[in-house]
Amino acid sequence: MADVLTAEAVRDELGGLADWSGDPAGISRTVELGSFPDAIAVVDRVAAAAEELDHHPDIDIRWRTLTFRCVTHSAGGVTHRDLELARRIDDIVRSAR
Repeated sequence: MADVLTAEAVRDELGGLADWSGDPAGISRTVELGSFPDAIAVVDRVAAAAEELDHHPDIDIRWRTLTFRCVTHSAGGVTHRDLELARRIDDIVRSAR
């Protein structure tokens, strides 16, 4: 099982993830895309990345606004796996804009 990061480690890592916020209980980011189809295309790409990593975010879809939440449920908090997934989500969102 992966180790849950300390509050200090999460805070330090979030410094490199400009649009993410959170604490050891979970990190999240909300993005707005140009249209509903654009948002769903991002969700599809995030789903493919999550399958590759075998680590899946919680995703809330509200028309063209997406909120991603990453936490390693089995570990009870944020681990390095969540940070890797957050970076992948950032890359996907950046390429969609």
